[in-house]
Amino acid sequence: MDPATEPGVVHLKLGWWQEEMQRLKEGSPVHPISRYLAALPRAAAVDFTPLLRAVQAAAVQVSGVPLERGAELEPLAQALWGEPLALVSRLAADLPDETALCNCTKALAAADYLSKAIRDYRREARVGRVPFPIDELLEAGVENADLAAESPPPRLQGYLGRSRDAAAGYFEAAAQALPRALRSRHRHLLVLAALGRRHLIGRTPLPERRRLKDMLLAWTTARRAQQ
Repeated sequence: MDPATEPGVVHLKLGWWQEEMQRLKEGSPVHPISRYLAALPRAAAVDFTPLLRAVQAAAVQVSGVPLERGAELEPLAQALWGEPLALVSRLAADLPDETALCNCTKALAAADYLSKAIRDYRREARVGRVPFPIDELLEAGVENADLAAESPPPRLQGYLGRSRDAAAGYFEAAAQALPRALRSRHRHLLVLAALGRRHLIGRTPLPERRRLKDMLLAWTTARRAQQ
């Protein structure tokens, strides 16, 4: 194991970042990235609390605390990813419609969480972490040994297929959440949704072709958002 990724080291780093996000929230950051954020033109009008909550949620996740129920997935994803994405969007441009932004980033965060869980579940299981909600796994008859197996048994394949469908639905919801008036100024969210959906449902090409396909998809998505 890489010493930089050992649990104790990770917790120390997250603890420092919790302190730094608290300093950023209070207007006295010390890290160059935090100081850059604090100096952005719209920073005075933004509450940086979501970044503190994101680090706190990451610390809980690294600790291996599982999701007991499926209903907990969206709030966790929102804390880890959705709220920071919304904050970045507020820093980027005026926001006349908070509801549309929140709907978009909430769906995008849930899609991202599920996509990573589908991709990394075996590695996570082998270090004692379960990324999927426990109640859903029990209902599907999936056991811990299934998650760590080289080849997923049929019951796990079925669960992964349903999770993939749910993630694709979230990506589609994120892409449709922004009204036309917001699509141009927040096209970064549309690009993330388009790339995430492609990586989720498409076959993995060679790295060189994937980079080219990603670049073309990002460019066309951003251009369409401006029309």
